[in-house]
Amino acid sequence: VDEIMTDYHQGHGSPMGGDGGNIGAQRKEIYTYKAPWTVFAMAWSHRPDPNAQFRLAIGSYVEQYSNRVQIVKKRPASDPSDPYNGQMYKACEFEHSYPCTKILWSTDTSNVGSKDLLATSGDYLRIWNLTDDGSGQGTLIPNKEVLLNNSKNSEYCAPLTSFDWNETDPNIIGTSSIDTTCTIWDVSTKTVISQLIAHDREVFDIAFAKGRDLFATVGADGSVRMFDLRRLQQSTIMYESPKGDPLLRLEWNKQDQNYLATFMVDSRKTIIVDIRVPGIPVAELGGHVGCVNATAWAPHSSCHICTAGDDSQALIWDLSSMSKRPIDDPILAYNADGEINNLQWNARETDWVSIAFNDKLQVLRV
Repeated sequence: VDEIMTDYHQGHGSPMGGDGGNIGAQRKEIYTYKAPWTVFAMAWSHRPDPNAQFRLAIGSYVEQYSNRVQIVKKRPASDPSDPYNGQMYKACEFEHSYPCTKILWSTDTSNVGSKDLLATSGDYLRIWNLTDDGSGQGTLIPNKEVLLNNSKNSEYCAPLTSFDWNETDPNIIGTSSIDTTCTIWDVSTKTVISQLIAHDREVFDIAFAKGRDLFATVGADGSVRMFDLRRLQQSTIMYESPKGDPLLRLEWNKQDQNYLATFMVDSRKTIIVDIRVPGIPVAELGGHVGCVNATAWAPHSSCHICTAGDDSQALIWDLSSMSKRPIDDPILAYNADGEINNLQWNARETDWVSIAFNDKLQVLRV
């Protein structure tokens, strides 16, 4: 394997804690899965049971009504003589109306016997229940569990730009929409807890903090706004882009909820916001020579974040000293074979990061 995440300064090396990615190495450093379409939405499974290990959901980006979702898994590395040993394979595929703007697995991992739920956003919020098809091959059957629609007008639905699944209370999902609103759903009762006008223009993303009650949103008005489920009638503006440029995505640090990451449309920089000091970024991460498309905080470290963009680079940054000095360079870099559309860091097996570019899903050991 000659494609590895390398030390940014040396231009060589191995994935963080890796073995150099040599062909003869015991540990594989990279897995690549080729889909029949451009890969956009992507999410790692959280379930602890063995059948759900090293499993992702991916969504197509095709500019038409009919799109697809696939569940991709890694074959167990049990038989060294098997040519497909350890490779990734499709365990399930189903149709989806329009491209998924986001995919997430249920955050409920407390009960291994609980339903294996997957949520997708697009024209509506849909929740799917995945069950084993009994073939013994690890393949799955998708079952439509819930379709949540808060539109009063049956002729028109305002597309959902994103959503987030509350980790502390898996019954709560928050969605964001182009109609300036966010909707907080109770999944168990399929009812709306609250709908609020979150921004002056389209809302592009929503993310819960660690814990049940705090969430934040970003939108076309260029602001990051923080809300509390216990007091939804008020919000706090955490950051506003200098020229009012739209903010596209938002990622909350789950190890230290004082920090948020966001980025502007067509921007090469990732903005780090400290909610204790609203208005001024605590750090601005450059490093990309194309616009940023995705960010992912390390799920096991409060001071590491990965960014990816149109320059085909995935960069890992160490922010431990950002309060003392500017962060000029990443500590690790990976060059993909195409513009990176999406990025996710595996919360259960934290030495794996997944990226999506062109028709590829690629999983990298960091």
